[in-house]
Amino acid sequence: MKIPILDLKPETEGLWGELTAAIEEILKSGQFILGPKVAAFEKEIAAYLGTKHAIGVNSGTDALVIGLRAAGIAPGDEVITSAFTFFATAEAISLVGATPVFVDIDPRTFNLDPQEVAQAVTPRTKGLLPVHLYGQAANMEPLMELAEKHHLKVIEDTAQAFGGDYQGKKLGTIGHVGCFSFYPTKILGAYGDGGLIVTDDDEIAETARTLRAHGAKQNYYNETIGYNSRLDALQAAILSVKLPYIDQWISGRREAAQYYNELLKDTPEIVLPYEAPYTKHVYNQYTIRVSNGKREQLHRQLQAAGIGTMIYYPVPLHKLPVYAGTTPRLRVAEQYAQEVLSLPIWPQMEKELQETVAEKIKEILTAE
Repeated sequence: MKIPILDLKPETEGLWGELTAAIEEILKSGQFILGPKVAAFEKEIAAYLGTKHAIGVNSGTDALVIGLRAAGIAPGDEVITSAFTFFATAEAISLVGATPVFVDIDPRTFNLDPQEVAQAVTPRTKGLLPVHLYGQAANMEPLMELAEKHHLKVIEDTAQAFGGDYQGKKLGTIGHVGCFSFYPTKILGAYGDGGLIVTDDDEIAETARTLRAHGAKQNYYNETIGYNSRLDALQAAILSVKLPYIDQWISGRREAAQYYNELLKDTPEIVLPYEAPYTKHVYNQYTIRVSNGKREQLHRQLQAAGIGTMIYYPVPLHKLPVYAGTTPRLRVAEQYAQEVLSLPIWPQMEKELQETVAEKIKEILTAE
């Protein structure tokens, strides 16, 4: 039996009629870039998130780049972010000419440690870029207080946490800008690339809309150097079909995570995911830690048994060649990069499959 890290087939098959009808409507319309379908989707998703503005863009990475620029981050600025995340988080900071400043993570949540952030602020610091990793909220209240104290902009990387919340408020709507990815493996995934910027700030929203269209508010009257970063109407149509099911799918992911917790709770050398009291974890990934240097062997043997697992992420950002030498040792991020392992999870995952995964993990670790 093969168990993938993620199976999208149940989702697609369950919505087949709605999806094909939505795609056919776009094909007949002849409007493939932005247009009324994208505008309608932006309105729908803004209402779901509880934000004033939603701006569809080409990818989650573009959302970060444009979001940073729209928030006023410029060359020479510093932006504090996590060392334990996907490369695009830091890459976006570098692409706008600013400098990513990496700090260590909270050992329980994998997210930015607010105390470490406070110690990293300098006169050049202009922004904070917390990542809601694996689907769990960063601790936003102390970060927002710090931002207010030092007049910093907060740009949330919500790529892995669509639909999650912090103290009842949707992630991505707490800072000055929220950035989302619609990559197919995300909680709300397109069938291609796509991204979103959200904000309650009218000026930031106008700047983001201008930047996504080659720096022009009106065609051929370009005011600044921008980007070709517009959400496809086909992807917007697909996302509009999926959006009403998001809360149901999040419930499915949470149920699957709780069942894994039951199955694996007494397994030596396994540290289960922690869910902070201020958040509703949406489990874009279900990520355990494997102690005593056994992660690599467990990863290899599960793969050999047909069980898909992933390591998010094997190298913290400050240890990558492009950023090497920029940051002192970050103990937690460096340790966890050697321990984390994400297990198969999707909303419709059968319990029997989870039992197979858990049994194989125990078998491998017991044999070792």
